Amino acid sequence: MTTIKDVAREAGVSIATVSRVFNDSAVVSEGTRQLVRAVAERLNYWPNGAARSLITSRTQAIGVLLPDLFGEFYSEILRGMDCTARGRGLHLLVSSSHADAQELVAALQSTRGRIDGLIVMAPDVDASAAIKATATALPLVLIDAFAGIEGCDSVAIANQAGAYAVVRHLVRLGHRRVATITGPARNADAKQRLEGYRAALVEARIDGSRELEIAGNFTEPSGYEAVARLLALHPRPTAVFAANDYMAIGVMGALSDAGVRVPEDIAVAGFDDIAMACYLNPPLTTVHVDAYRLGERAVEKLLERMHPRRGHAAQHEVLPTTLVIRSSCGSTSASQVRASSGRPRGR
Repeated sequence: MTTIKDVAREAGVSIATVSRVFNDSAVVSEGTRQLVRAVAERLNYWPNGAARSLITSRTQAIGVLLPDLFGEFYSEILRGMDCTARGRGLHLLVSSSHADAQELVAALQSTRGRIDGLIVMAPDVDASAAIKATATALPLVLIDAFAGIEGCDSVAIANQAGAYAVVRHLVRLGHRRVATITGPARNADAKQRLEGYRAALVEARIDGSRELEIAGNFTEPSGYEAVARLLALHPRPTAVFAANDYMAIGVMGALSDAGVRVPEDIAVAGFDDIAMACYLNPPLTTVHVDAYRLGERAVEKLLERMHPRRGHAAQHEVLPTTLVIRSSCGSTSASQVRASSGRPRGR
């Protein structure tokens, strides 16, 4: 059986250095850390987690609390988290709160003593109070559009800028009556995407009507059901922006069933750029979100919180989005345009 002495000898470092690497000590350089972990992996060495926990008072596990675990978006976030955590010798404990405040509190309380730090995605606009009251004893990072807890690091995506970019593209294609299917009313990401939609119309001096804003809930059935209301409008919209790709898929299915052609009769665009978006018929214009990077950055920020440097201040990081133009909006060729995280013009 490989021992810590074997790893130290092979890596050309002291036993104490190997120990510091596996205890995530900040005094070890990144180059040494990578060398030791590479040697340990090659020799199939792994320290005794139970013994190490007794010595360091750490569990070598981090908690992840997401509103849902279904779908490509969440699976990519988790993949980014898992790869990053495993690279630092940590395990993930994953749970779901289903975006319900009471379930969120119960899940937060259940983490006590089981993890060394916590990542929470809580898109409900009122979730901050529950998190602040329950989880601040732990190192904490939020995946949060609003960065609502003072002193907590957070990472988010450029929802407003992404929605603004795709709606502006539809307007530049000549559409003056652009509808949207929104996400849940209390969802922070959905609110920001609606703001981006409205900002693009304001900039284009289009008088957006609230009848063109149809409520959805980020699911395919809600996108499908919204089409009946859109087709009943006079005049009909010539383009639809769905606040996520699942709703856009539902929209395209309903339009096909109604004999309405995409994009010849109504253009369609979505948000998230899930894997199947490019395989639809026609391929879906959407906003690309790097969900893997979102998970990766959340873990990296949590590790900084777990091993803070002097003078480290809480930061809110916004990851940019990219407009991916495909033929569902009527464009003749695919292209990509990056949307910044800044405030859209005209807002």
